[in-house]
Amino acid sequence: MITVSPFKALRPEAQLARQVASKPYDVLSSREAKVEAQGNPSTFLHITKSEIDLPEDTDVHSQKVYDKAKENLQAFISRNILFRESKPCYYIYRLKMNGKSQTGLVCGSLVDDYENDLVKKHEFTRPEKELDRINHIKTTGAQTGNVFLAYKNVDAIDQLISKWTSEKNPQYDFTAEDQVQHSIWIVNDDATIEKITHLFKTLVPCSYIADGHHRAASAAKVRQALGNNATENADYFLTTLFPSNQLHIMDYNRVVKDLHGMDAETFLQKLEDKFTLSKKDKAYRPEALHDFGLYINGQWYKLTAKEGTYTNDPIGILDVSILQENLLSPILDIKDQRTDKRIDFVGGIRGLEELEKRVNSGEMALAISLHPVSIEQLFNIADSGNVMPPKSTWFEPKLRDGLLTHLID
Repeated sequence: MITVSPFKALRPEAQLARQVASKPYDVLSSREAKVEAQGNPSTFLHITKSEIDLPEDTDVHSQKVYDKAKENLQAFISRNILFRESKPCYYIYRLKMNGKSQTGLVCGSLVDDYENDLVKKHEFTRPEKELDRINHIKTTGAQTGNVFLAYKNVDAIDQLISKWTSEKNPQYDFTAEDQVQHSIWIVNDDATIEKITHLFKTLVPCSYIADGHHRAASAAKVRQALGNNATENADYFLTTLFPSNQLHIMDYNRVVKDLHGMDAETFLQKLEDKFTLSKKDKAYRPEALHDFGLYINGQWYKLTAKEGTYTNDPIGILDVSILQENLLSPILDIKDQRTDKRIDFVGGIRGLEELEKRVNSGEMALAISLHPVSIEQLFNIADSGNVMPPKSTWFEPKLRDGLLTHLID
């Protein structure tokens, strides 16, 4: 069973919540972050993307960037933009987008649970991305990025959270510029705090990382690096746990720079060995597993994987695996999607228009749209001890940075 803990969040005053709240650090480039931060000295991007306050030629992984993040964090505290909660609390975070809502518990999750695989993973991490977060946490003394966890929903927990949100007023409640509504309640009642801790300890055998593998791994490695100097706070990492029946996974699509020396006609002919092809008169979003959309030379195609060209094990049956084994590797010579610079990834939130744009501009030669992975597939793979191919899942909406920060010093 998993261990969760209340914590003393570093958070903004209610009237500043909308200005402070920022998109996650890893969904914005430095240039995009700089544009987004213009005219808003209170945005948390000054802490998570602190290179925006340094000369443009600054290496984003240099110690100067992490030192600037620490300086900005301390400035936010001294200017009373952020303050620390007086007692450990749980927090309830509801996201609402396009009429759908999901409500999770913001808490500290035990690093030991992560290391003992009670917090289950489905992706490999990249050392350079881990190192970036390690340096950020060690320098600032803060976990600024929230790890998005899922768990198989439990009626007793659902009922407790629903009761609290229906009977209490949220501390924060605003709609961001992308029309996602963010609402946060503070759970500061001792009896309720104790009950939440007990329910997870007795009824939730494990959790699953939905988004934030690098943030979780980095928190664990910082705790390990601190050794005997680690505080009790460093034994936990910042997480929000959502029940699985409320989660929505979006497609995570691919764009490829070139055809590996082929012309388009030859490429399409090669596809016919493993896929059935049909032309579409408009952008094609796959409607079923094992269907794919292909955009090349201004034309959309529907690709359907032929029977017998894939296996039925938890990994082999995934569309991202079928794409890799039947198209990317044998035809385009893309062996490792994590490291090959010829392939890029486009989250479903950007729409199929973004795929067309990347190809029509000449930047990319083709785009491929995929059917989303299901939450059941994610759980099955994590439970089996396997990992998905990179960039398999895109969860939306995203938690905002800056509303609740976990200090480890």
